[in-house]
Amino acid sequence: MSLAAALLLACMPVMAQGQKSTSTVPSSTTVSVEGAIGLAEQGRCTQALPSLKKAISTQTSTDIRKRAEVTGLRCALALDDHDSSLDFIRALSKQFSKDPEVLFVLVHAYSDLSTRVAQQLGLEAPDSIAAQKLNAEAWEMQGKWGDAERAYEGIIREHPDAQGIHFLLGRLLLSRPDADASAADRAKQEFQKEIEIDPKNAGAHFVLGELESKSENWEEAIKHFSAATKLDPNFAEAYVGWGFALVTLKRYAEAIPPLRTAERLTPANPAIHYSLGTALTRTGHQEEAEKEFAIHRELVATKPAQPGAEKPN
Repeated sequence: MSLAAALLLACMPVMAQGQKSTSTVPSSTTVSVEGAIGLAEQGRCTQALPSLKKAISTQTSTDIRKRAEVTGLRCALALDDHDSSLDFIRALSKQFSKDPEVLFVLVHAYSDLSTRVAQQLGLEAPDSIAAQKLNAEAWEMQGKWGDAERAYEGIIREHPDAQGIHFLLGRLLLSRPDADASAADRAKQEFQKEIEIDPKNAGAHFVLGELESKSENWEEAIKHFSAATKLDPNFAEAYVGWGFALVTLKRYAEAIPPLRTAERLTPANPAIHYSLGTALTRTGHQEEAEKEFAIHRELVATKPAQPGAEKPN
């Protein structure tokens, strides 16, 4: 039995003891479901699972249905029945979306399913790009930055034209806490290589825009930010970067459209309203600008300000 299934089994007696059925007279359906729960608690999941699956749609009391679905999920995981596991997960997520006990169960269920699929990938295609990438991501999640970097570099050596790998390596170089002074330049090269392989990678364009902004290469930053928005029209952060860069260059009229889009996509970012207000002020739209500054003041009064240019130009 997997760790998640064992944890779910451990949860069941607590749920059973902590809740009482709201039905005063047990129906035949309730008796059948409770019988299935009893079978499952005895470890007889193969026999219990069909009745527990029926409980998803039957008219039983809320607490009985909850116990049945959690028990069914535990049994489905124990039997490695992915389809039934997903049915129970969907039912629990829909009916008990705010229940802390259920959410705890779902966390472990998702983790268990993820682990099993990863193991299946390793067995079915251990030398595939996907399996190697998963391995590299695992090293990265464990904070083993050197191992992760070598894993990504190994994929690139074997598959130099594979999409997405240069991006992942560049992201790793920027995120590792022990990065040296050359990390940003190395990462920049990786993102540029990614764009050569996959010109439609909006993420690579965006990060290059961020790097160029930090170096105050504003024209290059604008080029990459605008490219990212063309590739992904809902890329809010790219519109923000584009608008901020234009405001910095005092190209206020050009800055208004991307900042308007950024405002629509992320209205709770106070820095956007400030920069948009600045651009509107400098282009003679004082009434509109005052509205943006008022929104900015209201937002910063209720939450910490997000990073961004907030100085008039």
